[in-house]
Amino acid sequence: VNGHHQENGMENMTLFEVVKMGKSATQSVVDDWIEAYKHDRDVALLDLINFFIQCSGCKGAVSGEMFRHMQNSEIIRKMTEEFDEDSGDYPLTLSGPQWKKFRISFCDFIAVLVRQCQYSIIYDEYMMDTVISLLTGLSDSQVRAFRHTSTLAAMKLMTALVNVALNLSINMDNTQRQYEAERNKVIAKRANDRLELLLQKRKELQENQDEIENMMNAIFKGVFVHRYRDAIAEIRAICIEEIGVWMKLYSDAFLNDSYLKYVGWTMHDKQGEVRLKCLTALQGLYFNRELSARLELFTSRFKDRIVSMTLDKEYDVAVQAIKLLTLVLQSSDEVLTAEDCESVYHLVYSAHRPIAVSAGEFLFKKLFSHRGPEEEGLPRRGRQSLNGSLIKTTVFFFLESELHEHGAYLVDSLWECASELLKDWETMISLLLDEPMPGEEALTDRQETALVEIMLCAIRQACECHPPVGRGTGKRVLTAKEKKTQLDDRTRITEMFAVALPLLLAKYCVDIDKVTNLLQIPKYFDLDIYTTGRLEKHLDALLRQIWEVVDKHTDTEVLEACSTTCHYLCNEEFTIFNRVDIARSQLLDELVDKFNRLLEDFLQEGEEPDEDDAYQVLSTLKKISAFHNAHDLSKWDLFTSNYRLLSTGLQNGDMPEQIVIHAMQCTHYIILWHLAKASDGSSLKGDVVTLRKQMRAFCLMCQRYLSSINTAVKEQAFTILCDLLLIFSHQIMSSGREQLEPLVYTPDSSLQAELLNFILDQYYNDYGDIIKETMSKTRQIDKIQCAKTLILSLQKLFNEMLSDLGFNFDRSSSAFCGIKELARRFSLTFGLDQLKTREAIAMLHKDGIEFAFKEPSPQGEGSPPLNLAFLDILSEFSSKLIRQDKRTVHMYLERFMTFQMALQREDCWLPLISYRNSLQVGGDDDTMSVISGISSRGSTIRSKKSKPAAASKRKLPEGEQFLSLVEENSSSSSDAVWMNREQNVQTPVMMHSPHLTSTVLRDPKKMRPEDSYTTAYTMPAEHHHQTAIDYNTQVTWMLTQRQQAEARQQQERVSMHYAKMRNHMQQAMRRGSGLMEDDEEPIVEDVMMSSEDRLEDISEGMDFDTMDIDLPASKNRRERTELKPDYFDPSSIMDDSVRLFRIVDVVGYGLPCYQGLPH
Repeated sequence: VNGHHQENGMENMTLFEVVKMGKSATQSVVDDWIEAYKHDRDVALLDLINFFIQCSGCKGAVSGEMFRHMQNSEIIRKMTEEFDEDSGDYPLTLSGPQWKKFRISFCDFIAVLVRQCQYSIIYDEYMMDTVISLLTGLSDSQVRAFRHTSTLAAMKLMTALVNVALNLSINMDNTQRQYEAERNKVIAKRANDRLELLLQKRKELQENQDEIENMMNAIFKGVFVHRYRDAIAEIRAICIEEIGVWMKLYSDAFLNDSYLKYVGWTMHDKQGEVRLKCLTALQGLYFNRELSARLELFTSRFKDRIVSMTLDKEYDVAVQAIKLLTLVLQSSDEVLTAEDCESVYHLVYSAHRPIAVSAGEFLFKKLFSHRGPEEEGLPRRGRQSLNGSLIKTTVFFFLESELHEHGAYLVDSLWECASELLKDWETMISLLLDEPMPGEEALTDRQETALVEIMLCAIRQACECHPPVGRGTGKRVLTAKEKKTQLDDRTRITEMFAVALPLLLAKYCVDIDKVTNLLQIPKYFDLDIYTTGRLEKHLDALLRQIWEVVDKHTDTEVLEACSTTCHYLCNEEFTIFNRVDIARSQLLDELVDKFNRLLEDFLQEGEEPDEDDAYQVLSTLKKISAFHNAHDLSKWDLFTSNYRLLSTGLQNGDMPEQIVIHAMQCTHYIILWHLAKASDGSSLKGDVVTLRKQMRAFCLMCQRYLSSINTAVKEQAFTILCDLLLIFSHQIMSSGREQLEPLVYTPDSSLQAELLNFILDQYYNDYGDIIKETMSKTRQIDKIQCAKTLILSLQKLFNEMLSDLGFNFDRSSSAFCGIKELARRFSLTFGLDQLKTREAIAMLHKDGIEFAFKEPSPQGEGSPPLNLAFLDILSEFSSKLIRQDKRTVHMYLERFMTFQMALQREDCWLPLISYRNSLQVGGDDDTMSVISGISSRGSTIRSKKSKPAAASKRKLPEGEQFLSLVEENSSSSSDAVWMNREQNVQTPVMMHSPHLTSTVLRDPKKMRPEDSYTTAYTMPAEHHHQTAIDYNTQVTWMLTQRQQAEARQQQERVSMHYAKMRNHMQQAMRRGSGLMEDDEEPIVEDVMMSSEDRLEDISEGMDFDTMDIDLPASKNRRERTELKPDYFDPSSIMDDSVRLFRIVDVVGYGLPCYQGLPH
């Protein structure tokens, strides 16, 4: 057998099997092959050819007879016929660690092969000619596996040749220097024989370089210029990735506009993975300052496109676009305009953290990395330090961005590149407390507020070590180094702010925003440091400032911040607890005494309270409520006073609304604290009875307030009632808390009615939004159950309509149209991503079909089922099915149908007809052909064999079970005759040359003109289906008539396209025959989330002709001897008629969409 490899007992193993195993070092495998080539080059070369064939997944093998007597095109056609028909997978697409290693080994094998052969074998004009010829032919095959594998091999072969060319260039330069040095010697010391040797060596190197150039030209023109436009994204990505490597490795030869244009064009590719390869290729060039200086023209032409890609819909692409702009910024400050930079700046607030972090690095490089000579020698810390200036710049940027509530996101974006700056809290404190130096501009009040917020966010980031809400999936496990850094930062924060915080609170005591943020800092303290660092006096100063803030403020946010800070400081685990507890008790004693005193005067009979009395009661009540939220104030017995206040408000009706609202809130906290004691068993027996009475009395009070004329009071009563009904429901007894059974509270009918009336009266206009949000949440919890709920609601409406109108209702009635419109709106809630909702939509159709056929006709046999019209409603969801699921649902529908139903055409059967039609649209082309070149990622090249469901051990979701069950039984079930068809796919007659079938990226809406009058070079336009053998003749006739009508319409469209294409062809022929596919750029579409950029004239000033690879050091070239006709130039075997088709193909699709492009 041809191509067997022998090494260490691995006899009778092919080269493919050896590489796949990966047990042998690539070097030794290549060395063995070279030895075999030296012994018999035909046998070794046949081994290599079969290696590429087998790497493509082809089960066939090239025999010695085929190798000697058949052209490459004939061999490829033969291998296509022997391709495995049972599976569309091939090694490069298979998953698993073994096949990932195989891809690496495959690429390494090619690189090592060229490296080991670079001194002799590659110049024998046999081995490389044969390999390049084979790969060029395979790369133009319509079989995806051949095209993908050979393109990867050709590109890696090209990369290896680039390395060889680079080594030759270096050797030529060294030889030239040696020659010049020897020639410049005086005649007496000059060695003429050495000069002759150097001249001979230089000549040999030049000849070798010419050979390498010809090989690279053959690969570039024969493979790259066609495959970088391939219909398969992976193939396009391979080409772009490798051309980036060539430009970086051998910049003198490849880093010019003639090659950069391909990367620039492909940045508009419609697939994210290809755009991503473009950006990573460019990053390798811009990273090198010497190379980036040679990209000036390219940057000017494609800069706008790169900037727009920062808004790419693919997050990975957007991240790499920002990183590329950062490299562009490093290479030159003048390239990016202020507008370009601003488009990146705002991305620091992106919810996607990698984008935000990349934008933060860009911002840091732009604003913070440049230091002038006047900044040298500044102190390291403090107001006058360099960091002081940079912190001010951060504040200015934060204010100019006008996103003041998102300081945490800005800090998080800058954290990885500017953490040292953001942790300079000493400088921040100095900027806030110290007086400005003479001539220094002081911070404004607004700037100081922003600085306090940034300082708090930096403290939070350092202590919590995770991104803000919305920028992460959760807390991650910290490494040992990160934990140590966290502890060190927390210690620094405590030592620094324990001293500075009282001073900051004293300075900004009356400022609500600053005080609110400053009071959050203590919760990040290490409280032990107050004792170990002898900082108790600073603790006393902090408590005094908190008392001062409580006394001066009535703002709820400030008061709750004070309450939270006291709660954190009053921790029994720390030695400072007694000191803080005494201060807290003194504060609360004073507040409660003041409240009781004021309440007596306020509620005194016979006197009307004035506004000052009401304000005093309200401010004190606010402070008590704020502290009661975090502290247990049960010992002060506040329920009686608050209940009395609420009762008086109901009796008199003139109580200020804010007093009522805060009295309700305070009473609510009282009940919750009593419940907490009862739950943990720390209360007495009588306390549960007291709690039950207080809770029910308070609920009745809130129910009475639902009738208040004040909207804010009603809202507060409604909210508290809802909370209490949830808390004191039957679930309160769970987890072994049966002793709380007396507390269970069930609302009576009157309370339920009042709660419902409140919703209808207050929020009727928002009810739709409430329902939509509810549906969104339920869909997140369980998509399938949500879909079942939707279809159940439609069924309920349908049944109600039948009860009102009877079974002979008019489908144009407002009731039926209303249900159908509701179904349409339900359908829109499933969004555009059909894969995410696949199982849910399938189950929705299943339940709908079962409901439609559930009840028999009241008119007897022969009439439609009672609920058949429901299928008209169900058809609103058909567009949400993916094509293969339409087929599955259609088969499930056929299970409920009799043969006579399929023949009915009366109006009463129209719902069934329309629903069946909605499932058949676009469902005939699910299976890809064996030679399809437009399959998407992950799709198979031909129909896969069905596998029994029992073979899968994974438990399928309910929707998947339904889909797999129907598909499993489809071929054998007699009920599924309407869908029991198989596509009759046959390999068409192969064309004379693989190159004739273009697999470049086309617009699927366009047709080539030759499709209308030739079948030898194209796939059939339609798939023909075999009908089941038990089909009625009338049904077969109807299907035939429909297919013929579609064929006539198709022919008319083809004729119209052909007329247009012929006109274009004539114009192109008048312009000349220089149009070739080589320089065509991909057809692209807009892939931006929000971008108005369009392709503009990018060719001006750039040489966009496809050029020969011209290595810079080459001289005195010799012409390469003529190769076999089908080795490098498949077009060399075209006859005139085929060339005409080729011109039509180029004119119809290949004209570049850029104006002014030289041809």
